[in-house]
Amino acid sequence: MLDFGPLQFVLARHFGFCYGVENAIEIAFKTVQENPGKRIFLLSEMIHNPQVNADLEAHGVIFLQDTFGKQAISFEELNADDIVIIPAFGTTLAIEKKLNDIGIQTQKYNTTCPFVEKVWNRSEVIAKKNYTIIIHGKPQHEETRATFSHAAAAAPSVVIKNMQEAIELAGYITGEKPGEQFYNEFAQQYSEGFDVKKDLQRIGVVNQTTMLASDTQAIADFLKQTMIEKYKLTVQNINGHFADTRDTLCYATNDNQSAVSGMLQVPADLAIIVGGYNSSNTSHLVELCEEKLPSYFISNEEKILSSNEILHFDLHNKMEKITHNYLPNKKPVRILLTSGASCPDALVEGVIRKITSYYNTDKTSEELINEFELN
Repeated sequence: MLDFGPLQFVLARHFGFCYGVENAIEIAFKTVQENPGKRIFLLSEMIHNPQVNADLEAHGVIFLQDTFGKQAISFEELNADDIVIIPAFGTTLAIEKKLNDIGIQTQKYNTTCPFVEKVWNRSEVIAKKNYTIIIHGKPQHEETRATFSHAAAAAPSVVIKNMQEAIELAGYITGEKPGEQFYNEFAQQYSEGFDVKKDLQRIGVVNQTTMLASDTQAIADFLKQTMIEKYKLTVQNINGHFADTRDTLCYATNDNQSAVSGMLQVPADLAIIVGGYNSSNTSHLVELCEEKLPSYFISNEEKILSSNEILHFDLHNKMEKITHNYLPNKKPVRILLTSGASCPDALVEGVIRKITSYYNTDKTSEELINEFELN
């Protein structure tokens, strides 16, 4: 807790940049520094944070695609002397091959998060044991598109967005739903040549690393139980139809989500979550907070318009809106504060400074920081 007297901030135990994001940013800026005069491209957004991406653009980095894979610059305009940085989300095998065919080295400038690669490696392992890969993720997200590409190259694969789609998929596993209906219901979410009658007999569940860990676990447990009931399985023979893939959950996503769950046990008046609006991991932190108390999702301190107004992102309607009287008229006001894995700590500090400026505080933020450093 940062106790300013009339204002208190409760910070999550873990928040902000994870290892994968820090590593990706470090490689990107090092690439810029070491290659003066060269054209440097980013395949798509480095991470889902507008400040970081704007900083890279300011250093001359050019974006080839938007976050949904829409081409901004044609691959035909590239040549073998160009540098293309693969973002932290990874990329599809088809895009990697296209760049390699041009003569562009992708491995040297690949910033794919090691925990994303861990999902790919685990998928490959269970694919060799003839399991179909079920991917819990957002079908249009860069990471899920990349994971699907890698999984589909090794085994039949299908993407499911949520528990509702897991329930629908279970209907095809048990035979309660007609198989031909699958191809419409899961259009553009299954691999080429997918055979609904034979490819759902042995399955393993992996995830987009920024999904809610508890949601992925619940989906895996549900599908596991579906297989147990369908094939009358026991603990001894469950592996015949369901692969154990619990080790694909990202530690950073899990830690941030667990930290927010712990933070939410502290009584408070409101929560502020800082991060990019298209950040999957941040949106899940918002969802956790919204269940408990008034919550405001902002990208930076500039969204705090005054002590009376805040401009924040409405996850459900996908738009910004202004809320009045977000700070209650009481003392002390207690605010829960966290940020997503792609959010620089400086943005969180900016939020603290902005809100403390509205109060006659007992201590400055610098004094509180010094106290923490001394302890």
